[in-house]
Amino acid sequence: MRDHDEPHANPILARDADCPPGEVETPAFVIHEDAVMANLEKTLVACGGPARLMPHVKTHRAPWVVAALRRAGIETFKTATVAEVEMVARCGAKNVTLAYPTVNPANVARFIRCAAANPGTTFVGMVDSEHGLGVWRTQLDTAPHNILMRVDLDPAFGRTGAPMTEVAVDLARGLHEMRRFLGWHLYDGHVHGSLAERRARVAAEAEAVRGLDARLAAFGISGDLVAGGSYTFDLWPAEGARFVSPGSWTYSSAMHDRDLGNLAWKPAAFVLSTVISAYDGTVTLDAGSKAIAPDKPLKTRFPVDGEICLMSEEHAVLRTAGLAVGDRVLLVPEHACTTAYLYDRAWVRGRDGAWEVRAQLGSAR
Repeated sequence: MRDHDEPHANPILARDADCPPGEVETPAFVIHEDAVMANLEKTLVACGGPARLMPHVKTHRAPWVVAALRRAGIETFKTATVAEVEMVARCGAKNVTLAYPTVNPANVARFIRCAAANPGTTFVGMVDSEHGLGVWRTQLDTAPHNILMRVDLDPAFGRTGAPMTEVAVDLARGLHEMRRFLGWHLYDGHVHGSLAERRARVAAEAEAVRGLDARLAAFGISGDLVAGGSYTFDLWPAEGARFVSPGSWTYSSAMHDRDLGNLAWKPAAFVLSTVISAYDGTVTLDAGSKAIAPDKPLKTRFPVDGEICLMSEEHAVLRTAGLAVGDRVLLVPEHACTTAYLYDRAWVRGRDGAWEVRAQLGSAR
């Protein structure tokens, strides 16, 4: 194996220390736990401590990561699916939020069953419409008291969330009448740009939430706020957001390595692949769209010294130098979250340097 100073900069020949030992089928998902824990330490400093951090489980979907975060003092978790809710509950966490305003009665019923089976955990659901409020109201009439609700707000993202107007206030009042209102949820994942631009956007969002709080106060109602994503969590004022919920800091990614250098997160997740063919200046890897960052444009699914020419389900064709048939390479996903979703197990290098296979949810919903 060749030696390299930067094992996460580009596809590289895989060093023995960075890869699981022996015969490992490829493509394989590889995690370096020491980098995960280093990222945690940096994130805790940036957000103000474990009591304020509500990490997003969808970014890793791994019970061992939840357990590690709990050992660090984190007890509040955000999820995107009911399967993730169930996994966090099995891990014994004290608080889990389904940050997805589902209106599907079957999904809501499954969420409520999980809450009933885990009375020591607080479960938090989400609404962003009168229709959703009606669906939840019907089923919450006889649901256990460890279920609370938030109103999901839309900070001009245009994906989910109620308008930050009287519409959101009316939803909050409806939840309050049900004795379930906990507060607001605001995800601003569309906010990128320079630090100054992001800071200005967060300031405007925080002001809008203060306006909603003032309108609720007129009815004698109050609630807290969960806010922020990876690009904004460290900019939200503590007096405005009780919790912040950055996502893919856990494994980081090529995208964060490039855009958020001030946070000094380390890529911790890799796809181990094998060069299976070479032809006329190109090489073919056994890692295609079923293996790495399928939600990103073809040319940017992982960094490469050269060009990604083609990706099919099982293959990636690269125009690059220095690789030969049989070489193993470590690829850094542009988006680690959607890469983790493709695997139900990962090869993890523990903090002691030993390797083991650890389970994760994969595509289970």
